[in-house]
Amino acid sequence: MGKSRDQGEDRYKRREDREKAYKDQLPGVDDEPLPPPVETIHADDKPQRNDPCPCGSGKKYKKCCGKQGG
Repeated sequence: MGKSRDQGEDRYKRREDREKAYKDQLPGVDDEPLPPPVETIHADDKPQRNDPCPCGSGKKYKKCCGKQGG
């Protein structure tokens, strides 16, 4: 019976240690605040059909550089 009590106390101690380690990772009152989250901006690699052509011709992409050969 004494052994199970020791195991229970060990489990309790390990749980306290885990909780303390987790709380140590969290920012405290005296720590500087976390920076705001950064929002990723996704740029399109290829222009769509009706967008102006990136070559600067002033035509739509589908009538200029996006024209298929044939």
